[in-house]
Amino acid sequence: MSRPNYVQRNIMILDRLDRKILNVLQRDGRIANADLAEKIGLSPSACLRRMRALEEARVIDSYVALLDQRKLGRRMDVFVEISLTGQSKETLESFERAVARSEEIMECFLMAGDADYILRLTAADPIDFERIHRDHLSQLPGVLRMKSSFAIRPIVKRTALPLSETADAADR
Repeated sequence: MSRPNYVQRNIMILDRLDRKILNVLQRDGRIANADLAEKIGLSPSACLRRMRALEEARVIDSYVALLDQRKLGRRMDVFVEISLTGQSKETLESFERAVARSEEIMECFLMAGDADYILRLTAADPIDFERIHRDHLSQLPGVLRMKSSFAIRPIVKRTALPLSETADAADR
């Protein structure tokens, strides 16, 4: 199996066919290999070899089903800015371990700026958010301050990364 090419910083160089494969998979992760091969103009065996190389290189991280949170009763997106009591390695690691254990927290980003972290979570309604705040957020270690913002509605919500023809050239 051919090995993917890398440039500095462990960034994979994608050719036109790799980008085509990834663009199709980002829209339809369940597409059959034969159908994918036909869409991008490769034989099924060559397409499968490329997919496996992309998986092995962890460019394709995983295959998941994206659920509609609103249809499941999670109508609110809440963004919570967290400031910690300190910046010691122990404080940061303790906080991050606790966040990773909480299924209520959908995303967590270490930030530069006013907040140390920004969390995104979903809630059914204000009463559900109160429960999440009481049972999860207030239990996080090392928290000095929390500031919650409620999203009114999403304007753009993408899961597909842009894979333009110039993407790999810009990273070289």
